[in-house]
Amino acid sequence: MALEITDGNFEELVMKSDKPVMIDFWAVWCGPCRMIAPFVEEMAKEYDGKAVIGKVDVDSNPAVAAQFGIRNIPTVLFVKDGKVVDKQVGACPKTVLTSKMDALI
Repeated sequence: MALEITDGNFEELVMKSDKPVMIDFWAVWCGPCRMIAPFVEEMAKEYDGKAVIGKVDVDSNPAVAAQFGIRNIPTVLFVKDGKVVDKQVGACPKTVLTSKMDALI
């Protein structure tokens, strides 16, 4: 299951991670977010031990969303060594997300 990333645990789970991190910025009311949610959950299992896969609810965690200038959701950020190295805005096929993650591993 994808980790729940919050304003409170973001620094520890993302910025200090020794593995690549994929963060799905989403909201309950967002239809396209629900479209990619199953992909994110599948990837959490597939990349277990190789990467951190997490989700940030933008309504509950506005500080993290503001820190990265998230204006559209879903937005998926790929972070390595504390730096955003890639991103995907909007719903997309799972293969787009896995190819971006594979490039970081």
